[in-house]
Parts: sequence; C-alpha cells; structure tokens
Amino acid sequence: MKPAARRRARECAVQALYSWQLSQNDIADVEYQFLAEQDVKDVDVLYFRELLAGVATNTAYLDGLMKPYLSRLLEELGQVEKAVLRIALYELSKRSDVPYKVAINEAIRTGEIVRRRRQP
Repeated sequence: MKPAARRRARECAVQALYSWQLSQNDIADVEYQFLAEQDVKDVDVLYFRELLAGVATNTAYLDGLMKPYLSRLLEELGQVEKAVLRIALYELSKRSDVPYKVAINEAIRTGEIVRRRRQP
C-alpha cells in the first residue's frame, strides 16, 4: 500500500477515535458508521481498521505509556490530541514494521492537518 494511503488511514483513524471518545459507542459501530459515511477510496482501510481496533483495545496501556511524559494531566488534553498520541504510541509499541521516525513524523503531520481543518 502506498504511504499516502496509510497517511490517510491515520487521519481517518483520528477522526473516528474522536467520535468514539465523545460518543462512547462500541468501536465496531463507530468504524461501521465512519466507513459508511466517509469517502475512503484513497485510504488503506485495513490499516485504518487496525489502528482503530488497536487503539481502542489498548487505550489503558497507551495512556500508561504517555502519562509519565505529559506536562499536564491526561484528562486536560483535547480528544484530538489524545487520538493522535495514542495512534503514534500504538505504532511505536505494536507495529515493528513502522520505523519510529515515521510514527513520530506522521503524528506531527496528522496533528497539524487536523488542527488546520478545525480552524475557521
């Protein structure tokens, strides 16, 4: 799969995780609804699904990894920031095929893209 398709998978995963965090719905329902409503033709859907399920299943573990390094409480982070960090930590801890530089750079890039889209 092309790097751009994985990049889009990360962006979509942030959006779906944001929805999941706010709605508290089952992650499978969030995934189904997201894929039904969004244009995902240029997305690595398998990777999107893995990120979504992996982060949802390992949230407590991922949060435990990041807490010692935060300058504030986890609860004070925005939902988008949590989603971006959790995806990066998932890739760093569970995906040995993703180089650490890629995981970090993609987290920074994804955060910037999402932030730009949210600004008026």
